[in-house]
Amino acid sequence: MFHIFLQSMMCGVDEAGRGSVLGPLVVGVVYSGSDDALIEIGVKDSKKLSPKTRERMYDQIADVCEIGVIVISAAEIDEKRKSASLNDIELEMFVRACSKIPVSAVYADCPDVNESAFSKEMGRMMKGPEIIARHKADDIFPIVSAASIIAKVTRDRMIADIQKEFGTDIGSGYPSDVRTMEFIEKWIKDNRCPPPYTRCSWEPVRQMMTVSKNTRISDW
Repeated sequence: MFHIFLQSMMCGVDEAGRGSVLGPLVVGVVYSGSDDALIEIGVKDSKKLSPKTRERMYDQIADVCEIGVIVISAAEIDEKRKSASLNDIELEMFVRACSKIPVSAVYADCPDVNESAFSKEMGRMMKGPEIIARHKADDIFPIVSAASIIAKVTRDRMIADIQKEFGTDIGSGYPSDVRTMEFIEKWIKDNRCPPPYTRCSWEPVRQMMTVSKNTRISDW
């Protein structure tokens, strides 16, 4: 696929689903020797694109670049959160995603408030490439925009599969989505436990479970 020297290879990395209460956390990575093809495709922050455009660009990116994803489930996040912060979890996923092919530079959408500290720690873990971790990197660097599209499309497809499994509208999976929160609340009311694929360590879910334990079924 590539006709470039490995030492000129770079990669971009971003996530989708970091703050969601339902569904996985997905990290997308894109490897390329140049931004030229991505600029030609017109990539931008996935949140600024329609679902149809993201799907089309996903295929276009995959045609011209090496792509990959790292996925961890809600249950894995709950388990990891017992001993690590969400930033630590995401950093580990970024490093895994960006270590599949030797690169000279990594461009990352920084989840930490401290860009310098995150870059330094990622550099320590990867031992080699230059690390450029910035806030809103998916707006600044085309290769991170491309990674954000890969992550978002992958997660949206997984959410669609989960919705099909439940046979009802579960929304986007984010706590700001009324449909998602109503689905979780009803499930807890009916089953006295959170639905599968839910991050039980998230505060809104913990609060719903507390209410459930202190409420008679007839009170709902």
